[in-house]
Amino acid sequence: MKLPVKHILACAALAFGATMAAHAQQIVIKFSHVVAHDTPKGKASEFFAKKAEELTKGKVKVEVYANSALYKDKEEMEALQLGSVQMLAPSLAKFGPLGAKEFEVFDLPYIFDNRDELHKITTGPVGAKLFTKLESRGIKGLAYWDNGFKVFSANKPLHAVADYKGLKYRIQSSKVIEEEIRALGGIPQVIAFGETYQALQTGVVDGTENPPSNFYTQKMHEVQKYLSLTNHGYLGYAVVVNKKFWDGLPADVRGQLEDAMRQATAYANQIAQDENDRALEEVRKSGKTEIYTPTPEERAALKKALIPVHQKMASRIGKDIIQEVYKATGFDPAKL
Repeated sequence: MKLPVKHILACAALAFGATMAAHAQQIVIKFSHVVAHDTPKGKASEFFAKKAEELTKGKVKVEVYANSALYKDKEEMEALQLGSVQMLAPSLAKFGPLGAKEFEVFDLPYIFDNRDELHKITTGPVGAKLFTKLESRGIKGLAYWDNGFKVFSANKPLHAVADYKGLKYRIQSSKVIEEEIRALGGIPQVIAFGETYQALQTGVVDGTENPPSNFYTQKMHEVQKYLSLTNHGYLGYAVVVNKKFWDGLPADVRGQLEDAMRQATAYANQIAQDENDRALEEVRKSGKTEIYTPTPEERAALKKALIPVHQKMASRIGKDIIQEVYKATGFDPAKL
């Protein structure tokens, strides 16, 4: 039976009204970050956006702004606190300047021997306790995302501890990493990440430390002859939200977003590992950089040289938080 035109129009109007009402109730989350779409962080943020919309059945739309499209490195934290964006994934080093210096525990050399030890912290009570340090600043932590373990590079072989002495090393801004380089007899130089290639190329610095994916994607293998797989330090991110915004979400939606974040975190950590493995293989194929794996004895000597940094930085980071990490991972510096 053919329906009258006015009946069809009435049905269409009702459907349109329902669609508009649903759209009006949609919750928008602006997720800003400073790296490219095709990085582990970029891919994981897009994965989270897809899962959030899927699990909330369209109630939430996550708009991802990559490559500092909204805010640059130094601006984004303030934007989050003001509510101009709802979600970020900054590197863990960014929380020190906010006054949460306990996060600098992640910068300590050899505080983690492997991913299993690391994840005992990032998915356990110590990681959760660290996140509580942000709440008085209007920020809530949701998850830790890996980038990877760092390796040393230079234009001379790095085997024994003595090989590091006198070299100028590019580092990110971190008092802990400055002390790490000094412990090896090196000279730390704080240089912006985007300027590192040129600094290596022109000899402003002799070497640097990076996860393999950063080393390869920034083409550092073109200007560094040697890479040593020291895995001496960790580089990671924290996914954080504006606390007032998060607390104001309906409980069911918040639960669905937590589920989406759990899935995104598993994805982020896996692709970070995969991309580091792939990057090392590409560096090998290039034939421009010699990759060296330290012997167990060489690694033990490097570790012994760097562990004193923990004690030197304890007054800055907090002795208690360092001890909590030791206890959770089973690390005993006295046994070195």
